[in-house]
Amino acid sequence: MSKRIHVVINPAAGQPEPILHILNSVFRQEGVRWDVSITHEFGDAARQARQAADKGVDIVVAYGGDGTVMEVANGLAGSKVALGVLPGGTGNVLSIELEIPQTLEEAARLLVSPDAQIRKVDVGQSGERSFLLRAYVGFDAERIQLTTREMRDRYGKMAYLIAALKAIPESKAMHYHLTLDDEVVECEGFTCIVQNAGNMGVRGLSLVPDGSISDGLLDVIVIQGLDPLSLASALGSIADTPLDPDRFRHWQAREITIATDPPQAVIGDGEAWGETPITLKVLPGAVRVIGPGKT
Repeated sequence: MSKRIHVVINPAAGQPEPILHILNSVFRQEGVRWDVSITHEFGDAARQARQAADKGVDIVVAYGGDGTVMEVANGLAGSKVALGVLPGGTGNVLSIELEIPQTLEEAARLLVSPDAQIRKVDVGQSGERSFLLRAYVGFDAERIQLTTREMRDRYGKMAYLIAALKAIPESKAMHYHLTLDDEVVECEGFTCIVQNAGNMGVRGLSLVPDGSISDGLLDVIVIQGLDPLSLASALGSIADTPLDPDRFRHWQAREITIATDPPQAVIGDGEAWGETPITLKVLPGAVRVIGPGKT
């Protein structure tokens, strides 16, 4: 029996390409039955994914950026329907993390390849909100809030660096009170990152090179300086050397509570989540994602 695929398309995604023509070319060759839905506002992707799963499709595919993928994953929560990813946004961090091809045609072929495998990946959660990549507090939350869609459309990934340069002058160190499972930590820092996926949007580049999206743990990083030496330590980490413990703190935990003085904005996978305090936890293996088979 042929596979049944539903594709959720975010038309505002950053890649101008003939989506339907490419998908039709690939899926027709494999005898796949497929249809699509189009998102117009936040919440559409989750609802459309849930409706497709209820109708009995085999795969629900997200075409768009990481926000679209997260919405579709939320819509599939509690079902056994696999999630497919077609990278069509600016960062496409999750697809890079899972080694999914970065061109639409190759990613579509992966969905119907006999060599593809279903990988169980973790999901971070805070109340009813979820994240596949990371949550930010402090400087990084401000940086993301300053990165507008217009900037992403114009500058691509460079938009995040431009926003960071704008955010630095207004950034101040704050006091963090962290509860990491059963451990309580007090420290100073400019920003806190809770990572589920480790890569920074480029294959092989990560602040925590040994982190995994399938290890049942969240990585917690507090950056204690925004000076050149802290940046050098971050670059060293990306090159697979340890973070400088005088400028970065790193832990792993299954449940994290973050409180700050003063309260700080929280961003989860690009969405504003209010302010600290906030509690996050990991749901191990909560989403089934189609990825390449390991050779």
